[in-house]
Amino acid sequence: MTQVIVLNGGSSSGKSGIARCLQAVLPDPWLALGTDTLVEALPASMRASDAAIEFAPDGEVIVGPEFRTLEAAWIAGVAAMARAGARVIVDEVFLGGVDSQKRWQKALGELRVLWVGVRCDSAVAAGREVARGDRVIGMAASQADVVHRGMVYDLEVDTAHAESMECARIIAADVS
Repeated sequence: MTQVIVLNGGSSSGKSGIARCLQAVLPDPWLALGTDTLVEALPASMRASDAAIEFAPDGEVIVGPEFRTLEAAWIAGVAAMARAGARVIVDEVFLGGVDSQKRWQKALGELRVLWVGVRCDSAVAAGREVARGDRVIGMAASQADVVHRGMVYDLEVDTAHAESMECARIIAADVS
């Protein structure tokens, strides 16, 4: 039985929409947690610190050692919730590529995980980014490809060619 679904994709690729749709179509209750959840939980002073997390004017996200420490604790906590019986959808942006996936793989260990790549053409994601109005312009374009380099997925969806609900149904069909 799948215990964790990890959605990895760049900013504005459609992960959060897919997560909400998955919660609607999957028969059991699933928690949706993401990197935005962690960032929002940080003290304001850490959201603009080179030791924590910094959003550069060109959209680059710079992650420091204080953030990594809290991120490791957060990842361990998400894994503990899954081990305790919660089914969890993780909405992530693997800025570190394979190293990011390895951190999650280590924490999730023996849990049954469905790894999903959420792809979106950078131009489409950039358009969504502008429409959202809550992201640094350039984030979507800079992340669209880099987050997928070297990744190994069980399944990939492309939100430039399919709506969130359609992607959710494709993913749900692979959840056992």
